[in-house]
Amino acid sequence: MNGRVTIRDVAALAGVSAGAVSLALNDRPGVSGPTRERIRAAAADLGWVPSQAARSLARLAPGSETVGLVITRPARQLGLEPFYMEFISGIESVLEERSATLLLRLVRDREQEISVHRTWWRTRRVSGSVLVDLTEADPRIPALRALGMPAVAAGHPGLVGDELPAVWTDDSAAVEDAVRYLAMLGHRRIARVGGDPDLGHTAIRTRALAAVAEQLGLEPPRSVPTDFSGQAGARATRMLLASAERPTAIIYDNDIMAVAGISVAAEFGLQVPGDLSLIAWDDSQLCRLTHPALSAMSHDVHGYGAQVARTLFDVVEHRGAPTGPAPTPVLVPRGSSAPPTH
Repeated sequence: MNGRVTIRDVAALAGVSAGAVSLALNDRPGVSGPTRERIRAAAADLGWVPSQAARSLARLAPGSETVGLVITRPARQLGLEPFYMEFISGIESVLEERSATLLLRLVRDREQEISVHRTWWRTRRVSGSVLVDLTEADPRIPALRALGMPAVAAGHPGLVGDELPAVWTDDSAAVEDAVRYLAMLGHRRIARVGGDPDLGHTAIRTRALAAVAEQLGLEPPRSVPTDFSGQAGARATRMLLASAERPTAIIYDNDIMAVAGISVAAEFGLQVPGDLSLIAWDDSQLCRLTHPALSAMSHDVHGYGAQVARTLFDVVEHRGAPTGPAPTPVLVPRGSSAPPTH
């Protein structure tokens, strides 16, 4: 069975009552030896696993719940990324209102993530889960639908279809705003240091960048994929600045890589913003602490996480959770962007 196996399923297979199953599986008197063995065999056949979480919840206040979040990122990298810290804090702000908890796991790949969700659901560890870092044709979506597990996708509905409710930011519109701003300043050669090319939002931003550049008559933009780390951002920046067609402006897919970009510009003897303009995605304290301060695509990541959590509880409690947008990131110009000097 792909869904959550219950005591009633075990009882039906063994031909006994749910009460008899509870007695047998908790080693309590009241059922005969042969019946106890039949019940245990049925539980094993169905893959039923006793839920420690369910037993604990029974001792907690009514309404106590647990929300699952699995992220495919190295633990060290996640700890350095302001976006996820803000996103998780937004989720936690809603959980605190409900005396609920967050169950967080970091995994190596999508297959392991699906396995974690399956285990959580079958053992009744969570009420539902949040999906992040969506890919095109994401295998997690049909897997969770098959389980019957309540879930909300933090990503564009074009990546989800009608399978799950989604909460998303309009990355295409945000990219267009950034490119139009740079073009207005006089930049004609704009590059981007992007993220993982398999991620849906990376592909959306890449397509939007190419489309708006063509519309404005700019040189074809170059996007360099990375793993979102500062080291990868620095390598990508060096590659772009060492090229024959050096860009006069670079857009980064997160703040960590943009901070690294400032250091690389200094290695090349370039002035920011005189020789090179930089724009970061996901405005944070890092962007305001650099010199010069980084222009950024700013949005309320904490509020985004809270909106996702509220939507998930709507799903869990069968109130209906229509797919809906979060506020679009807004460009905040600072000292790292200016007209090109040559």
